Amino acid sequence: MKALTEQELHNLAMNIVGKELEADGFEFMGVNSKLRKNPQFVCLKDKELHFIVVRNIPYPGNPSEYDEDLLAKVKEHAVKFEARTYYAGVGISNAANRDKPVLLNQEYLVDYEGLVEI
Repeated sequence: MKALTEQELHNLAMNIVGKELEADGFEFMGVNSKLRKNPQFVCLKDKELHFIVVRNIPYPGNPSEYDEDLLAKVKEHAVKFEARTYYAGVGISNAANRDKPVLLNQEYLVDYEGLVEI
C-alpha cells in the first residue's frame, strides 16, 4: 500500500473544505492547490470576498492551531481587497492506526471543525 504524499493530503484537505464551501453557497473565484501558496480559495458569498487558507495537519497535531504570522500576512493582503480571511485546519489520519501514514484507498479519519475567521 502506498502512503499519500504531502501534496495528496493537502488536496484531500482542500476537497473536504471545498465541498463544505460549495454546500454553504460560496462561489469559487480562484483555487490554488500548490503547497505553501496562499490562500487556497478565493470565494464570493453574499457579494463579499473571502480568502480561505487550508492546511492538512498530520496527527497528532491540532488542526485548530494555526501559524499566526502566516495568517496575519494573508489577512493583510485580504484587507487590500476588502476580503474576510479564514483558516480551515483539517486533520487527516489513518483510521486503523492514527500513528501510521494515511494510505491510498484505505479508510481515514477527518478532524475538521469548519472555518475560523481571522
